[in-house]
Amino acid sequence: MSNAEQQKRKSQLSPRREPVQARARARARQILDVTGRLLEEVGLNDLTTILIARKLDISVGSLYHYFPNKHAILYAMGEQWLASINTVLRELAELDLEGMALEAFIEELTGRLLSVYREQRGLLPLVQAMWGIPELHELDECHDELVIGHLVDTFRRLGFACPANELNRLGRLTLETCHALLLVVVNQAEIRAYRTRQDLQRMLLTLLSNRRSDSSPEGLNDVETP
Repeated sequence: MSNAEQQKRKSQLSPRREPVQARARARARQILDVTGRLLEEVGLNDLTTILIARKLDISVGSLYHYFPNKHAILYAMGEQWLASINTVLRELAELDLEGMALEAFIEELTGRLLSVYREQRGLLPLVQAMWGIPELHELDECHDELVIGHLVDTFRRLGFACPANELNRLGRLTLETCHALLLVVVNQAEIRAYRTRQDLQRMLLTLLSNRRSDSSPEGLNDVETP
């Protein structure tokens, strides 16, 4: 994609204006919150700016003062979700990881990520949008890069002996495993959610325990850095 195309796409996804006054910021947050609830109620395909405006009891023109189209609203929701993930991963990095047992780290990781997954309304259709809508692919890529980067740094601090591209592979596996099962957990009743989270933690512990001392994995040259 050329620079001109990238700039055009960015302008189509950017808010009409950055809210300055408290009232405007509150309205922008309300738009994102209402869109999240509507995603849960009607799904991605039936979500429209007309429906969002009607739910807010404002005109579509008023909605467009904040966001130029539906994809721009979804993009802002995705950015908000990524910012929350970044916050909890930074908080995790502030812990004494060097002195932490792997099992304790996995419990901290899954618990902190789960809190973000539960807070985001309409998460499953939002994730589907990030993956399936070309205008939002950048968010999906940023999500992977963000989480894997944090995980690689964390693995090093936990004493993993693996070379860099193997750490990236383990970061990718950890990300994909957590992401898939946490999307399940947030839609389960309390007991089922607890059991699924426990299973997730056991899977990660088995995976990472078996690999953390693997300083020369077979076929290393065939491992691609994500």
